[in-house]
Parts: sequence; structure tokens; C-alpha cells
Amino acid sequence: MLAGALGACQVAPPEVNALTLEDLTRVRSVGTARVSPDGRYIAYVLYRAPQPFRDADGGHFAELHVVDQSGRSRPYVTGDVHVHHVAWTPDGKGIAYLAKRGDDKHSALYVIPIDGGESRRVLTHETSIRAFAFSGDGKEVAFIASGKRSKEVKKLRKKGFKAQVYEEGLREVKLFIGKPDPESRKHSAREITLPGVPSALGFSPSGRKLVVALAPTPLIDDHYMQRRLHVIDADTGKVLGKLDNPGKLGHSRISPDGEHLAVISAADLNDPQAGRLMVGKLSGGKLRDLLPGFAGHVHALAWRDKRTLVYVAYKGVQTVVGQIAVDGSGNKTLIGSGAQVMRSVSLSRDGKRAALVADSPAHPREVFSVDVSAGAAQPKRLTNSNPWLAKEKLAKQEAVTYKARDGLEIGGVLVYPLATPIDARGRAKPVPKAVAKAPLIVSVHGGPESHVANGWVTSYGRPGQVAAARGYAVLYPNYRGSTGRGVAYSKKDQADYAGKEFDDVVDGVKHLVAKGLVDVKRVGITGGSYGGFAAAWGATKLSEHFAASVMFVGISDHISKAGTTDIPNEMHLVHARRWPWDHWDWFRERSPIYHVKKARTPILIVAGKDDTRVHPSQSMELFRYLKLLKKVPVRLVLYPGEGHGNRRAAARYDYSLRLMRWMDHYLAPGAKRDAKPPPHELDYPLRAQIDKAKLRDKAKAAKVEVEPAKASKASKTAKPKAAKPARAAKKKQPAGK
Repeated sequence: MLAGALGACQVAPPEVNALTLEDLTRVRSVGTARVSPDGRYIAYVLYRAPQPFRDADGGHFAELHVVDQSGRSRPYVTGDVHVHHVAWTPDGKGIAYLAKRGDDKHSALYVIPIDGGESRRVLTHETSIRAFAFSGDGKEVAFIASGKRSKEVKKLRKKGFKAQVYEEGLREVKLFIGKPDPESRKHSAREITLPGVPSALGFSPSGRKLVVALAPTPLIDDHYMQRRLHVIDADTGKVLGKLDNPGKLGHSRISPDGEHLAVISAADLNDPQAGRLMVGKLSGGKLRDLLPGFAGHVHALAWRDKRTLVYVAYKGVQTVVGQIAVDGSGNKTLIGSGAQVMRSVSLSRDGKRAALVADSPAHPREVFSVDVSAGAAQPKRLTNSNPWLAKEKLAKQEAVTYKARDGLEIGGVLVYPLATPIDARGRAKPVPKAVAKAPLIVSVHGGPESHVANGWVTSYGRPGQVAAARGYAVLYPNYRGSTGRGVAYSKKDQADYAGKEFDDVVDGVKHLVAKGLVDVKRVGITGGSYGGFAAAWGATKLSEHFAASVMFVGISDHISKAGTTDIPNEMHLVHARRWPWDHWDWFRERSPIYHVKKARTPILIVAGKDDTRVHPSQSMELFRYLKLLKKVPVRLVLYPGEGHGNRRAAARYDYSLRLMRWMDHYLAPGAKRDAKPPPHELDYPLRAQIDKAKLRDKAKAAKVEVEPAKASKASKTAKPKAAKPARAAKKKQPAGK
């Protein structure tokens, strides 16, 4: 529940040492973490983004680092690299990873020794390797790669014949088995013919069986809804069995004895998210739900021994780490809800040492470690990828619950304005009624089969701590249809587009207003994808509740969206539960463009020009309708080369600036809804910071050059000190480095 009231707040420049949008461009976070078989080391991927105005634009880089149990971290593969699919070799002596390095034309498989030495390329293919798995003895590698485009097609493309036949002629994705060999420049592999398109795989301990997830076609819609698990003979490719997961498919792991397969699956074909922990015989057959009726969502698992599983699950806005036997008995909590939100788990071979990736309200994702055999021990943080964050002032953040108008309890996360006074027990202090209430930004998550946990909630598209530093409160509501509370809750929004689910959002605003926390006249709404749909709905049908809206890659017309999205079956099966041609009126009435005459909310509409999930025409339609009506300020921003969410650093920074400027402009004290939008051009504060830093570095360099001329005779005869090694990351290392 909420603790007290917000302090005196208004939209204002951020406080000194408070988080800014420019700070977000240098945030680093941990992706995957894998503990070594002996439990001594943890290999992890560290994500860092290029710095706008300093580095070449692009997506984030992914580096390989290793940390030991004392917290000593060492870089292994760094610089402008894209390391992925990190795994320990079966003997535990090396770390395998995929990357495109040096003169590689495609992503290849590399291994770097844990005790030092260079990376060695052990397997290549004529196209990029997408995923891989070692056999138990490490002598073979199964991998997934695309088929090669024919020479004839290449010739025609060079002549200008580039016609695309929509959803036909897609490049095949195949399974191969090869032998890792660091001495060879060219590697051969045999193809395993499969009755479908592979996307995930694992070897049995014996090395003679493969578990492969297969979809009927390469289409993303089939990947979402039709992937099923098959057991394959690694020698012949013969299908030995099938484990018929009933819906969406998550991670799967083979037991150490090769008898069972643990799977994270949806409960049925209409379940929006894979979150049930299931197990079945590797020989095939039905999967059993080990946690029937569990009011949460399992999202990670690992085998502790041949009879015991360890899992990580979301429960509301928190997480738990649990343990359960393969027969469903002995379920117990190993790590309860705490300060961290656990995102993944990896176990040592003896099942005692666990590596976890976790984040908290005060810090992005890092590597944690815990001895799960020691009872209720708490995870120890081993890495600190953003030491500068310790000097930043962060606002209070907490879980919040409220009742929807029909009595259903809704949860979420609330970030208070940074200026809110906090008492000795960490609670927000009440303030006099005469003090101005805070403006509020409601940040609605997408999916809707996702949720916001009470961890690090600030990014380029989620204002969080940056907005709090400017005087805003920020609410992240987990409206009905969200995950984290079990299957039944995640289905409560089905066949009800923009119905009770978005009423829940408004009820969250009303709850904060009733508590005396926020200014009812200064409420903004934003979100991406399905959250963008909420922002569009809030600016049209529910316009009276919101003074500003920022819609990102959102939906405006469900009829045309059903015909342009790349996931029409997924939208039908787990969301709409009906087709447009059977319910034209319903689809129209649940679309924001149908309610544009009610729009009184200034709206910034933003989309990626190459979005295949929510086509940019969704944004263009709403923009055109509102612009023609001339009743509300509206602006459309398109990002070339971006899809369903911005990938490149410059586009992310640009969007974050536009989002906050729109909110600042229309939620400022006394702001009018019909005020002219801010200029379409942007000033980029980061550019000035980078330029200033460059001038400072030049001045330091010039000073160093002058110093020898001023040196005394004694200093000239002194023995020179050894130069310290440079700390800068290497750029694009050649293969084998």
C-alpha cells in the first residue's frame, strides 16, 4: 500500500546529482550469466550502448566478462563486439560463444580458455550460426543456421530483381551437427532433416538424442504459437518422440540423467504467456504441470540434480526462487521476495552454487551468487557495472495496490518525485493540503502479456527516475491481462480490447488523486506497443483524464492492424479471441480512431518506419485524422531503420528527449491543452557535454606535452616509471584475439 503523501513537487529542472536522460545513455547492464561447472566462476555478457555524438551509431555492444566468487571481474572479449549464446564447454575449461569477429563473414563459434589465452574459432558455417549445443563429451556441436541464398537469386538481385513475395520464399532455417576444430579454417557439418523449423536445441547427456523446438514455418506468428518440442536421433534425424506443449513455449532443460525434460510452457493455446513449470519423459508424451494453480509466472529453471528443479518465478511485482521435485513434491522457497528482482538462474554441476541475474530499484541488472544448499542464504552481488550510480540521487520507489471499479485488486509500481520527504522508516511523509500536488506520468507496459516488476524501471522509453528527478510521480500499473499473477489474471482482458484493462489504468490515477498524491489536472500517459494503444485510447476515448499523451509504436485501428501485423494468429488466440470479419463493429469501436472527435489531449505519436509488428500506418492514420480535425495538438515522428522499438542509440536518445519535452510542455503548472506544440527541432544536451569533454581532454593532452619543457634537471635524470596499461576497450579485435 501507499505510504503517506507526496512532497512539494512541480515540473522543474532535475536536481543536482539526479538521474538525467544523458545519464541513461551510459547505463550498462548484465544480460546472461552462466556459472562454471565447478562453481568457481561466472561468465556473463555485459551490454553497453554506443555514446551518441561520440561513437558510431548502432545497437548495444555485448562483451564477455568473467567474475569469480570473491567479486573480482575480468574482461575476456571486449570492445565493439556482439557476443551472444554464452556457454561453458563440457569440461569446464573454456567459455564458448557466438560472435562475428575479425574477417568473419558470419557469426561463428568461439572458445576462450578460462585460465587465459586467446579466443579460438572452433566452428564456422556458410551462414551465421544462430544457436548451438555441445554433446556431453564436447566432441560434437549441434547448431542452427539459415540456408544459403542460391547463386541465381544473388545474380538476379545484383541486376535489380528484388521483388519480395510476402510471407513466401522465406530462407530456410536448418539443424546441423559438426565437430569443433580450432585448427581448421573451414568446417564441415552434416544436415539433420527435420519436420519443421528449429529455434532451440539441447543434447541429451549421452549425446545421441537432441531436443529441438520446431515450428511449421519461419513466420514469427508460428514461432510464437506453434512451436512444439521434438526428441530427435542425433545420428539419423529420426523423430523419437514429441512432448506436446499445449501453447506458447519458453525454456526447456534436459535432466542430468537424460530421463526427463523440464519445460516452461503456456497452460493452453489461449494462455498469453509461457509461465507454467512442466515436466515430461524424454521419450515423449504428455507434460505435467508441477505447480498447478500457481498464482505467478515461472520464467527461468535449472536442474539441481536428476530429481530436483530450481526455478525463478514472478509473483506480483516481486520474484521468488523455488525448488521442487520432478514428481511435484517438496516445493519450497529458496530465496523469497526481497530487494532484488531475479531474472535468470544457472547452477553448478553439483547443484550448490547458483548464478543469478538481478536488478533492484536502485540499480540495473547485475550478477549475483548464492549457495542454494545453505538454506535461506541471500544472494551476494558480485558485479558493479555502473559505479557512478552510487553518487546519484534516486527517488523512492515501491509496490502499490488499489481496487479497480469492479473490486479487482490491481498492482503496480510507483516512483515518487525525488523531492518527496522520506521518514526514518523509508516512508513518504504526509504534507499539508495547501502544498501543490505532483504531476503524474502513467507508463503503461506493452504485451499486454508482460508486467513491471519492482526493480530497475528506467529506460529510454520508461521515464521512471528521470521523471522523478523533474518532480513527477510515475505509475506503472499492472492492469488485468498482465503476467506475474497466474493464468487466470493474464486472461482477464481477453475479448475486451480497451475495456476493463484500460479502466484499470484510469482507476490507478483516481486512486493516487484520492490519496492526495497527484494533481488530477496534470496527468500524462505513455507506453509502447500495447502500451501505445493505451496512450492512444487515453488521448481519445478517455481524453478527459489525460492532459498529455505520448504513443510509441502503438495501435490505433484494430481492423487494419489485424491485416498488417506479423502476428495475426497470436492476436486472435490470446487477445481478441475473435476475427474482424465476424465482429466489424466491435473491432471498430475498440479502436482509438473511432473516437477521434472526443480527443482533447495533446498527443505525440512515434513509430519505427520498419515496424512489422505494429505497422507505422497505425501511427499515420491517427495522426492524419487528428490533424484534419484540428481540435488537438498532434505531432508524428518516424524513425527510419527502426522496428518495434528503437534499437539504435541515437534514436533511443532522441525519443527519450521528445517524450519528456512533450510531458514538460503540457503538464507544466498552468499549461493549456490547446497550446502550440514545442518546436519540432531538438537541442541535444549530450552533444554539448561530449564537446566539452573533448575540449577538456585536448587541454589535458596539451598540458602533458608542455610539462617536459618545464621539468627540472633532477627530473630529467630520474629513472622513468613504467607506463600503465591503457584502460580503453579495444576496437574490433581480429579473430583469435
